[in-house]
Formats: sequence, structure tokens, C-alpha cells
Amino acid sequence: MQKIELKIVGLSYSHSQSSAYALILGEVKGNRRLPIIVGGLEAQSIAVEVEKLKPARPLTHDLFKAFAENFGVSVREVIINKFFEGIFYSLLICEKDGKIIEIDSRTSDAVAIALRFNSPIFTYESVMSIGGITLEGEKDEDPLSSELEESEFSTYSVSELDDLLHKAIEQENYERASTIRDLIKKRNKLK
Repeated sequence: MQKIELKIVGLSYSHSQSSAYALILGEVKGNRRLPIIVGGLEAQSIAVEVEKLKPARPLTHDLFKAFAENFGVSVREVIINKFFEGIFYSLLICEKDGKIIEIDSRTSDAVAIALRFNSPIFTYESVMSIGGITLEGEKDEDPLSSELEESEFSTYSVSELDDLLHKAIEQENYERASTIRDLIKKRNKLK
């Protein structure tokens, strides 16, 4: 089966499920998206790595990476290989001593681990056609930008946002830090 490469397009609080987040993966060469509901801890772990934040202590996925590397295991790629009854299923494609090993994984964990190993994320057309959505005319736009503009931070200056960003990192509130960082980037682009 031909694989479709994906990238992280966004991560936001899910308004449809409490204590959950929507991870949006988009085609690298296309405008289809896979919206995946993930838990709060997994969302935090993904956001920390996307933002290149350094937590005071290793998160679970950081521990997994250190463990794997110390035993000579690398993660070559992640494949979101199935969509069944509203749930995405994934495989970690690992390598040790030239041998390929497939490990079943929750998609949220697979994405968090892929980020740490700088591994590509793929899916199949069969998964994309069932679980994906198409965004017309929005291929290069950030789907979270309108949410950020209407956020609680809209009255803050960039300097004030920078202070809030540092406080959020100190408090290990990485989701808030991620939101503030994105808003700072957006405001700087408008200058």
C-alpha cells in the first residue's frame, strides 16, 4: 500500500469531548486532514516537543526515547494503519540490529514518540478516505489562527505575551505556552 506522509498542523482543546484535545495531522502533499482526539497528557507531551520546550523532568515519551536508544532501538517511522469505530490505530516501525519490529501503539503516543525520534508519520489512503476531512482553500493556513485571535490574550502586547510565555513554561503549563507562542508568531508576522 502506498503511504501518505503527514505533518502536525494544529493542536487545540476539543469542544466536543471534555478533557480532550484535537490533534490535526495534514497531508504533506495535499489539503486533507486527520482530526484525532487525544488525551490531555498526550497533548501536553506533543506540544512540549513541537515547541522544543525543556521540562524540568523527562516526560513519559522522553523516557521511552532514552530507554530505546540505550538498548539500540530506533523508531524509523509511524504508520496510522487503521480507523475503526472512530478510533485510529498506529504502528511504531522500529529497528534494532538491522531487524524491523512493528509495535502496536495508540496514535497519540505514536505521534509523541515520532516527534522525539524525528521520524516521519504516515497513513494509508484507506484510512485517509474514511477518517480524513478536506479543507478547501486552506492548505497553507493555520486552522487555529482564528481561535487564537479570539483568545483571552487578544488585549496583550507582544512584550506582555512574552512575559506570560515564560511564566507558563516555569509553571510547566506547556499547552498555554504553546498557544501564547503561536499568538506571538502571528502578531510578529503582521508587523
